[in-house]
Amino acid sequence: MKKTLKIISNILTIIIVIIALFLIVTIFPITGNYKVLTVLSGSMDPAIHTGSVVIVKPVAEYKINDIITFGKISKTQTPTTHRIYKILVSPTGEKNNKFITKGDANNAPDLKEVLQKEIIGKVLFSIPFAGYIVSAVQKPVGFAIIIILPAIYITFDEIRKIKNEVKKIIKNKKQKDTKQDDEIDNLENEVDELKKDIEK
Repeated sequence: MKKTLKIISNILTIIIVIIALFLIVTIFPITGNYKVLTVLSGSMDPAIHTGSVVIVKPVAEYKINDIITFGKISKTQTPTTHRIYKILVSPTGEKNNKFITKGDANNAPDLKEVLQKEIIGKVLFSIPFAGYIVSAVQKPVGFAIIIILPAIYITFDEIRKIKNEVKKIIKNKKQKDTKQDDEIDNLENEVDELKKDIEK
């Protein structure tokens, strides 16, 4: 039973840490050039599922078949993550190249051309369905849970540790008292024996 509780406790701790990390990297820009974004559509299935988290980084050169994220990141606008389908090379230099993109699940390429300056970065890897966790945590209820849940867990764990320590102290005290009682009994027996010897 104790082993099962310990496994559950460890799993819960890992889940809390993962959620907290997702929350930190999505709210606070502490990752330098790296961006952590959530994919909200299924246009890149099966390569990237709806609700996946993508790790994006700007690179020096973008090639055909690279999966890129482009557009603006704001509360009202969500960037798009699609694959580069075609590159329209500009005679005035690479920075002026235009990109035709396409979602793997879409039948046709996107109508709007993407400028180099609009590209947020290349998708390095994705974590399936992790975006659902991030989205939930970013809401007030989810944010409250992510604070309350660890607090309850830590409090419960500390109470359990204190309880175990108190049990140990009581057990040691009982053992000590029992030992002292045994010593007293032994001494009393010895005194009785001595009395008997003297009376003889």
